[in-house]
Amino acid sequence: MTFPAQQTHRTALDALLWLAVYLLAVTVPLFALLPGSAPGLGFTWDFAMALGYAGLAMLGVQFGLTARFRRATAPFGIDIVYYFHRYLAVFALAVIAGHYAMLRVMHPDVLGSANPASAPGHMTAGRVALALFALVVGIALLRKRVDLEYDRWRFVHAMLATAAFGLALWHLHGAGRYLDTAWKQWLWGVYGAFWVALIFYVRVVRPAHATAHPWTVTEVRPERGQVWTLALEPRSGTPLRFAPGQFAWLTLRASPFAMREHPFSIASSAERGQRIEVSIKALGDFTSTIRDIKAGETAWIDAPYGTFSIDDAPEAAGYAFVAGGIGIGPIMSMLRTLADRGDRRPLVLFYGNRVWDRVAFREELDALRTRLNLHLVHVLLEPAPDWTGERGFVTEDVLMRHLPIERHRFHCFLCGPTPMTRSVEQGLAALGIPAAHVHSEIFDWV
Repeated sequence: MTFPAQQTHRTALDALLWLAVYLLAVTVPLFALLPGSAPGLGFTWDFAMALGYAGLAMLGVQFGLTARFRRATAPFGIDIVYYFHRYLAVFALAVIAGHYAMLRVMHPDVLGSANPASAPGHMTAGRVALALFALVVGIALLRKRVDLEYDRWRFVHAMLATAAFGLALWHLHGAGRYLDTAWKQWLWGVYGAFWVALIFYVRVVRPAHATAHPWTVTEVRPERGQVWTLALEPRSGTPLRFAPGQFAWLTLRASPFAMREHPFSIASSAERGQRIEVSIKALGDFTSTIRDIKAGETAWIDAPYGTFSIDDAPEAAGYAFVAGGIGIGPIMSMLRTLADRGDRRPLVLFYGNRVWDRVAFREELDALRTRLNLHLVHVLLEPAPDWTGERGFVTEDVLMRHLPIERHRFHCFLCGPTPMTRSVEQGLAALGIPAAHVHSEIFDWV
């Protein structure tokens, strides 16, 4: 039997292990800078080369960060890993841009002509790779501002990043004066081959595996608030084992090879893995088409992922949940699971919505109160004049009015818009809830 303290210790050790693996993956290529037969050109040259090698290594690791290896992402949560991937890309691009800038200022002669007609192919490859990396990062950061459709962006993002990395490897092997010994050439040869193999695994092997394990849509059910629930069953008959609160990557009306998968929280009970449900609010290009899905259609699922789960805090005296809008999805999974397990620990749910008529799962939440020791608190931003419940936002005062005296022994799970989550985190801290007892799901990380 694993006790909570042991589990926490193990998670921390796993996190340190994977951080060490990351640092090793980034620093090992720098051994190519060890002195060899190539004559030295001074500190600025060596530093510029170090920036180039380190930047390319960091960009190679980017493919590993989005490969969704469960053991590697488990200590952090895949949402955190994806955030790390996003902002590390900016830093890696800055490092490579620094490599080019130092050469341009301090050693312009080695860059030669920028004309592709006269420049060596590997030098042109380096310039194009830098431009493509800048384009990849820029589009990713601006995607939501310019309202670029997710599926199209994801395909372009993957193709441009793969092409840029291949061109960068060509540039390195053509211009890498430090690769002057067999072992250095072997080092970077193996390193480059590993990342190429990883890309092949993510783009070919994993989709092929998903294709061999189809699911069937068995129900499409409308909920309040423009939410649609899809029920799915595996054609193999093998139940999905997941923890309540985890999520799945879902592909509909497309091949897994098309890279048109979307992450959605599993809303059904973890005790009923033979049929899972995902509840999706019609907000964008893809989600607005969910209502058109028909029972009997084929779906593909890659799951489970995520660390946002009551099963990671089994010792809690009780649980408090704070949901904003469709953030209720993973919390419904936790509540349904607790009900199926016959758990009678005290529970408090703060559920924030704009208007009463759009409160998804309203009737089911009332029914769950008969199966659970659940205190339900609806908070409306625009209530009717005769509304007698909480109004506005889930503030510290609202939390204090409804959380029990022994709240410091509760574990709290928050899922909703980022401003709501941050505000509630501050309110819980002011009420004496230990930070280790507060678990927040990043609402919009893709």
